[in-house]
Amino acid sequence: MKLIRRLVIFIMILVFIFGLGVLLYPYVKGHLVDNRIQHDAEEFLSWVEIAPFVPDSSGSHVVVQDPAGPAIPEPTEPDQYVDLWYAMMNYNRDIFLKGQKDLDCEYAYEKPSFILKNFGLDSEIFAVITIPSMELEMPIYLGATYQHMADGAALLSQTSIPMGGTNTNCIIAGHRGWGGASYFRYIDQLQPGDEVIITNLWEELHYEVSEIQIIQPNEVEKILIQPGRELITLLTCHPYASGGRQRYLVICERIPYEPDTEIDHQETAQ
Repeated sequence: MKLIRRLVIFIMILVFIFGLGVLLYPYVKGHLVDNRIQHDAEEFLSWVEIAPFVPDSSGSHVVVQDPAGPAIPEPTEPDQYVDLWYAMMNYNRDIFLKGQKDLDCEYAYEKPSFILKNFGLDSEIFAVITIPSMELEMPIYLGATYQHMADGAALLSQTSIPMGGTNTNCIIAGHRGWGGASYFRYIDQLQPGDEVIITNLWEELHYEVSEIQIIQPNEVEKILIQPGRELITLLTCHPYASGGRQRYLVICERIPYEPDTEIDHQETAQ
């Protein structure tokens, strides 16, 4: 009789442990994914060599978006990955001149516009997005494939690549939380004036949240390039856990480089 009682108790304990494991699994898995994404972002930031922008005394390397406002540096030829830089600059120009006419189906924004390994890089991470107010750093991949969206944030193909310059709008998509991991889960915390930083292979670009919109999935015109502006747009599903009924947009505009406001990425990560 005692043996049966002990066996029942043992089975009950096993069932409890199993149930607890099932309950906690998404949170544990999500925490591990968040840590991996953070690690990938930090690894990129520690590897990439960013040269600070030094204004030309003649002013020949700046463009003023607003005659009454501050100057923003115009992209200039870098010292490394020059072929890739030119290819991407030409890509940004071409999609603008063509009116992004190829942004017409799911495959168009999923297919990567560039394979970085073809240009001598070891990773397909092109940049890192840093959002200080969210304490978030995520790698950015080119093309919104299933795997890229799982590994971090993804740039929609047939939209501008974040590397500076007017007539650009870089659409950076992220899950609104997925598989227990955060991604852009808390994006609704962002407010106008908050800073968003993009660190690509060549430089650090600073943006400021200017507008927030909620749109329908088929309103493609809302994410197109706006002539004369230099934008990034963060895109995710809305409302949270709704199955993607709508899209949440955070539109950010480039602001001048200011060394005294530069973010220490390692402190942000902590």
